[in-house]
Amino acid sequence: MKWNIVFGSVGMALSVIASAALAGDKTKSEQAFDRLSSLKGEWNGQIDGVNTTLIYTLTANGSALMEQCRPEKRPEMITLFTVDGDHLIAIHYCSAKNQPQMATSPITDAQKPLEFSLVRVTGLQSPDDFHNTGLTVIQEDNDHLTQEWSYQHRGKTGKNIFRFTRVCQGAS
Repeated sequence: MKWNIVFGSVGMALSVIASAALAGDKTKSEQAFDRLSSLKGEWNGQIDGVNTTLIYTLTANGSALMEQCRPEKRPEMITLFTVDGDHLIAIHYCSAKNQPQMATSPITDAQKPLEFSLVRVTGLQSPDDFHNTGLTVIQEDNDHLTQEWSYQHRGKTGKNIFRFTRVCQGAS
C-alpha cells in the first residue's frame, strides 16, 4: 500500500513537471509575437515629414499588442497585432476610415522581419480609395524600428518607409 502511494505521488509529480515543460515550449508565432511585444513603450519618428509618436501597449491579458500612431496635428491610427495559429495578424484602423486586415505567412523564424500581406479590407467606399495593402516590421535592435507600409490608391501602388527611435524612460 505504501508503494502505491509513493509511486502515485512520483507519477503525479512527473506529470506536473512534464505539463510545465510543455507549457514553456512556445510556437514560432508565439516567439515572434513576444519579440514584437518587446516594442512596448514610446517611439518617435516622422511620417511624411510630420513628427509622430508610436505607443505600444500589451492588452487583452497579453494576447494583443496595440500600436497607437499619433502624428502631430493629424488623426490618430491604431494597429492591433495578435497570434493566430502559425502566423500573426494585424488589423489597422486607418485615418482613411478603413480597416486593412493583414497576416504573415506561417512563421518559420521568429527573428526575421514580420511581413504582413492584405487579407481583406473593410470600410472602403470604393476600390480606388486609399488603403494599406501590407506592412513589414523591422526591429533593427532594441531602440530602432522601421515600418514599410505598402498601399494602393486609384489603381496605383506605392510604399512608405518610416523609421522610429525608442524614447528612453526618464527622457524629457
